Amino acid sequence: MKLNWKSGILLGLVFLVGLWFWHREASSQVEAKTYEAIAVKRGHISKAVLATGTVQPENQLAIKPPIDGRAEEVLVAIGDKVKKGQVLAWMSSSERAALLDVARTKGDKELKKWEDFYKAAALVAPLDGTIIGKSVVPGQVVTAADTVFTLSDHLIVAASLDETDLAKIALKQKVDMELDAYSSQPFTGRVERIAFSSTTVNNVTTYEVDILPDQVPDFMRSGMTASLTFVIAERDNALLVPALAVTHQGDQNTVLLATDSSGSSSRTQPVTLGITDGKLVEIVSGLKDNDTVLVEKANLTSTTSGGLLPTPPKDSGPPPGGGQ
Repeated sequence: MKLNWKSGILLGLVFLVGLWFWHREASSQVEAKTYEAIAVKRGHISKAVLATGTVQPENQLAIKPPIDGRAEEVLVAIGDKVKKGQVLAWMSSSERAALLDVARTKGDKELKKWEDFYKAAALVAPLDGTIIGKSVVPGQVVTAADTVFTLSDHLIVAASLDETDLAKIALKQKVDMELDAYSSQPFTGRVERIAFSSTTVNNVTTYEVDILPDQVPDFMRSGMTASLTFVIAERDNALLVPALAVTHQGDQNTVLLATDSSGSSSRTQPVTLGITDGKLVEIVSGLKDNDTVLVEKANLTSTTSGGLLPTPPKDSGPPPGGGQ
């Protein structure tokens, strides 16, 4: 009986010591609510869908020789802009090439006679565009089945959009674009075409959307990767606050409005929201210029005190809804 009494006391002491250490450890870190005072500001805001795309020709045409034979002169290079009907190369048929080779052995006078008598055939551009491919050099023998030039009418950016975003996209919609290789030189474009048929990859259904640049930059090349921002809505000179400043209570949206310059007192202010980009939100009504809102943030405060209670966080702001 005496042994059991002593054991009980010992167990109780062990329990109390363990509880003390547990409580000390648990109270060494606490989540402290603090508030940052942020002034309402005016600026530009846009709501957008983000995507990536690839630069490619809208229409790409393979140009082939009109005859089997030999390329005598090649007049264009990759990157050259050409007009419809412009001569790209002069071609000799197989018969003309053989005659000229024989005449060349007899001297320049004989060669000139046959060149004037048996004219070369012109290979011309079928439309305005840019030469984006060339696979022929002077003296090369080609057939009418060979592609000697590739012509592009103009470059576009093709993007694949998830079907959930498709309802937000419309023809002629503005798109802000940046090429990965030239991210410091953004440019704009418009939605030119939205595909009617879908593509499914890994159970994700996407639709191709083609964007026509307002002006094709000189540095834009087929195959480049572009970052795209499809602008759904945008406002200039909008009254803006951080999205984290807004509290949603049913159909009511509120912010914590500072009622003095120091932010030490505040009140809950109902607001009407406009568009948001995920970081900032437009305030349509409820706030005015020069107002200041309090944004609640969570901090993990550590204490070095040996006491049972944590050290209160410094400079903690007023509680939500606290006021004058």
